[in-house]
Amino acid sequence: MTRDQSYDALLVDLDGTLLDDAGEIRPRNARALRALEASGAHVMIATGRSTVASLHVLDSLELQTPMLVFNGAAIHCPREGRLIEERILSNRVVARAMAHAREHDYLVTAQQAIKKYATEPRRPGEKEALAFFDGLQVVERSDLPTEYVIRLIFYSAVHRDSVAFREEIEEALVDPLFLTDFPLNLLVTHRESGLNVVDVQPPCRGKAEGLRFLQESYGVSADRVVAIGDATNDIDMLRAAGVGVAMEAACERTRACADRVIGSNNSDAIAEVIEELFEHRLR
Repeated sequence: MTRDQSYDALLVDLDGTLLDDAGEIRPRNARALRALEASGAHVMIATGRSTVASLHVLDSLELQTPMLVFNGAAIHCPREGRLIEERILSNRVVARAMAHAREHDYLVTAQQAIKKYATEPRRPGEKEALAFFDGLQVVERSDLPTEYVIRLIFYSAVHRDSVAFREEIEEALVDPLFLTDFPLNLLVTHRESGLNVVDVQPPCRGKAEGLRFLQESYGVSADRVVAIGDATNDIDMLRAAGVGVAMEAACERTRACADRVIGSNNSDAIAEVIEELFEHRLR
């Protein structure tokens, strides 16, 4: 960053980034986010979580900028208390995905704007994989929803890594989609898991949709946005932002695409980088 560079918006991930290992926001980081928005900058949460699983964070920070959820497939407005953007999977894709999950007996969850459903966990580690879902309903495979589905999540214990699992799902589903993959043990709540995960969402730019939204809604160009994350689903926004920042414990793929790496999510590193990069606003 040169002296004449300045930034007008922040995109920040939740798990492994803004939230510490206990699922809380450190007080100094929370104060920095509130001060940044009070300065006139736009502070946008960008998370792979559902709306229901994210609202308590948005409410606790009292942020007014809409929040990106479902890895970019939807955007929630705190002022209107609803999704102002929502993409859904076509019924054809959902049917094809359900058939593939049935053929391979994969654990799968189906998420709509508010409701979440899952097949019965049966293999080792599957019950634990679902333990932290808010309001999850476990149903028979035949009772999973087939309409208005925003995201499907597949779980596998047989693939060598999440990339191989994603490639299989891509080949099976054929249609243009937005897929993300990761080993479940990347999440602090699942460090002992041996499962790989693939998220299937409608075509979009992932969390880079946040940059598109900031440009369209507030006239903030991508080069004036700072993005902070730690996982593979953060890569698109880190690459597209003016400055892409990875957390200390970020996965290798994410660190490789970041402009810089900061400290732990259990530290005040986010407050420190805000105070540095947005100094022109906060002084």
